[in-house]
Amino acid sequence: MTDAPKPRKTHAAKGKTPAGADAPARKPVSALTGRLHKLGIYNDADMLLHLPMRYEDETRVVSIREAAPGLPAQIEAEVEHAEITFKPRRQLVAKLRDDSGVIYLRFLNFYPAMQKLLEPGRRVRAFGEVRSGFWGEEMIHPRVLAVTEGEALPQSLTPIYPATAGLAQAALRKLVLRAFERSSLVDFLPEALRKSLRLAGWERSLRFLHQPPPEASQSALEERSHPAWRRVKFDELLTQQIQLRRAYIERRAHAAASLPAQGRLPAQLIAALPFALTGAQARAVDEIARDLAQAYPMQRLLQGDVGSGKTIVAALAMLQAAENGLQAALMAPTEILAEQHYRKLDQWLTPLGIGVAWLSGSQKKKERAAMLEKIARGEALLAVGTHALIEDTVGLEKLGLAVVDEQHRFGVRQRLALREKVAGRLPHMLMMSATPIPRTLAMSYMADLDVSVLDELPPGRTPIVTKLVADSRREEVIERVRDACREGRQAYWVCPLIEESETLQLQTAVETYETLAAELAELRVGLVHGRLKPAEKAEVMEAFLRNETQVLVATTVIEVGVDVPNASLMVIEHAERFGLAQLHQLRGRVGRGAAASTCVLVYAQPLSQNGRERLKAIFETTDGFEIARRDLQLRGPGEFIGARQSGVPLLRYADLEADVDLIEVAKQAAEELQARYPEAADALLRRWYGGRAELLKA
Repeated sequence: MTDAPKPRKTHAAKGKTPAGADAPARKPVSALTGRLHKLGIYNDADMLLHLPMRYEDETRVVSIREAAPGLPAQIEAEVEHAEITFKPRRQLVAKLRDDSGVIYLRFLNFYPAMQKLLEPGRRVRAFGEVRSGFWGEEMIHPRVLAVTEGEALPQSLTPIYPATAGLAQAALRKLVLRAFERSSLVDFLPEALRKSLRLAGWERSLRFLHQPPPEASQSALEERSHPAWRRVKFDELLTQQIQLRRAYIERRAHAAASLPAQGRLPAQLIAALPFALTGAQARAVDEIARDLAQAYPMQRLLQGDVGSGKTIVAALAMLQAAENGLQAALMAPTEILAEQHYRKLDQWLTPLGIGVAWLSGSQKKKERAAMLEKIARGEALLAVGTHALIEDTVGLEKLGLAVVDEQHRFGVRQRLALREKVAGRLPHMLMMSATPIPRTLAMSYMADLDVSVLDELPPGRTPIVTKLVADSRREEVIERVRDACREGRQAYWVCPLIEESETLQLQTAVETYETLAAELAELRVGLVHGRLKPAEKAEVMEAFLRNETQVLVATTVIEVGVDVPNASLMVIEHAERFGLAQLHQLRGRVGRGAAASTCVLVYAQPLSQNGRERLKAIFETTDGFEIARRDLQLRGPGEFIGARQSGVPLLRYADLEADVDLIEVAKQAAEELQARYPEAADALLRRWYGGRAELLKA
């Protein structure tokens, strides 16, 4: 690394944090508090971690003649003339001259101070992109500074920071310099560890990124591949891992009911099933059974592709709670999914003498009261429902296991409310996700959870063929639907996702339904969407399940939880508007029976680059884990982790694809710091998260 301005001497952590090491960094940084808070800056430590997104080179001046069109340049010249013109619109135009030629500066928005700065005879430096204009070479809205002849140039590249309205770059640079003066930049990494990982020093890296010397590679800085960036990204990942590790340990300090596996009820269910468990399911069942036997709460994520059989794994875990005399609850985000779980569990478990209760927001008072009574009297050891389960009237005082399906769709508070039904101890928690989580994401954001993976599909699942069809061939697609239904099969027709307006989406669904009902007059066409009452939704789905309806026109309410083995054709209109995970989930609604299944993705042209990438990925593979990896590349981690994070912010600088090697190393280093240098671990948490470093609660 090229040397940055010389740092003050600091000492590596030796198991103890120097007294007050980061104390000065806790002071407010500025009177511009509100604007800084918008940028996530609350103190000097935050200010120093607010790193530049790019740089400009003001360390050298070129003559006007040397300034190349289309590129940024800095010139130094004398103002020859300046005036406000009104054609074609009001603007300030200044003419500058040096020994080599003339250039014009144009300002469409300006203040009196700018007019004063550009008085004729004044010497100025202007930095901006040179382009050809009406009068000749010009710069539009360049940065202008008054100078004296021979005035020294900056000694480092000029950082350009992420900013917000009312907070100028010059103000941010001053605040950074002030933060450097007031902060103690102790390197909390033990020196032996830092050297073994070949990482640059902390202060040196930070100063380098804020004030890189002129010879530094701008591309390495802006692509974040420079060694200084590597150090920052490592510390960010390390701090995240420390926090997650502490959350993991903190959970294990709580008490939970020990639910040892007795094996009788699970064995009876497995014997009654018309299928054998896959190797992955059997492995997950064993992992969960061992966790449930512990006297601390299980916190396990069960993830698997569409159709990998998560429900039976959850059912066997719930039986383990039941045979220990405790309740189990399964919470799902939509009524369609929750009701499907209820039917399946009722069918499997009632013959074993285990009562199952069903709770939803749309239930009639009488039905709801009967279900609550069933739970209260202990007739139902299993409760299934939507977030209706977490209402105060639902008595789950003997809750031993809480199962949350599609966990990323629930907020932290909702999951906590389910867990807090029990006084004096915590229930075991099993979270399920049908959106496979890429390995790097699981290693970073899910590091506080134990993870079970269902990475094989049950035998008998037919492969799904995916076809891409332009919307100009819509008639052919309708004909394809007709043919499938004539053969006794059924089809879904999913309407486009219109994010801006639920009303528009509903209108599109209704119009599509009317069109298909007219064109496929010999078939029965159904319609299901989010605005239907739950009872109406259930009625439509029942008719489709019984094959009384051959074609189901739907919005994305059918994305998860719909299981109709006879449906072998899925048509998704305007597929380019959907995310990869959604397309994969929708496609997984078919291929559930013995018939060959097809998913037709109808797209409108022209396709955006992003839309093309998504359709290419879904066309090329049906492997949910590979799709998840590509989705992570396209969208970043936010969608995957949902609202589960209460204490871990999204990574600002580390990249889960590019920095996978650092994640592995940070995970190991976090354990070492936690065990041998706890004070250094504390100091890192303060540096990166300040007072906002609350541990994960859910």
